[in-house]
Amino acid sequence: MSATITDTQGIVAIAAAAVAVIALLVGIALMRSVRSLKHSQRMVIGEGRERDLVAHAAELQDSFEALRMYVEDAASRLDGRLGGAEDRLGGALSHRSLVRYDAYNELSGQQSMSIALLDDAHSGIVLSCIHHRDQARVYAKQVHGGRGELELSPEEAEAVRLAVRPAGDEEQVDVAARQSG
Repeated sequence: MSATITDTQGIVAIAAAAVAVIALLVGIALMRSVRSLKHSQRMVIGEGRERDLVAHAAELQDSFEALRMYVEDAASRLDGRLGGAEDRLGGALSHRSLVRYDAYNELSGQQSMSIALLDDAHSGIVLSCIHHRDQARVYAKQVHGGRGELELSPEEAEAVRLAVRPAGDEEQVDVAARQSG
């Protein structure tokens, strides 16, 4: 018995050949896809490293965790240093004012003055320089919490008041300057 294309064996052979060709084409497409995937994986992982993407992701996670711990440690140290700097700055001279006046009503152009130099706790000193025609005298008084250790003159008290005034309260300075002038 001879087999022809039209009988059952021939049709099965043609169908098997068609399936084989389709399988070959699918195999070629999958091979190209795998090659493209490997190329992309090499771009992510880098050349010369033989490992999979999961291992690379795990290494990245470990690196990010180490970086996070380093940043937290650095931030903690920075907070400590910043706290120390803020404490030191609290004791720095941060409030000051100058009041000029004519101590002896000599019309000498307000040559006498009182200077308040205070820290954030409103403590520091008030320096007063009283000018007279023939002499000048300098006085220093300590201030604690905005109050003089010794009794302050009206001009010294004004200098302390102006030094501890709230920021942006410039109108009071102009009024005080006009009153003393």
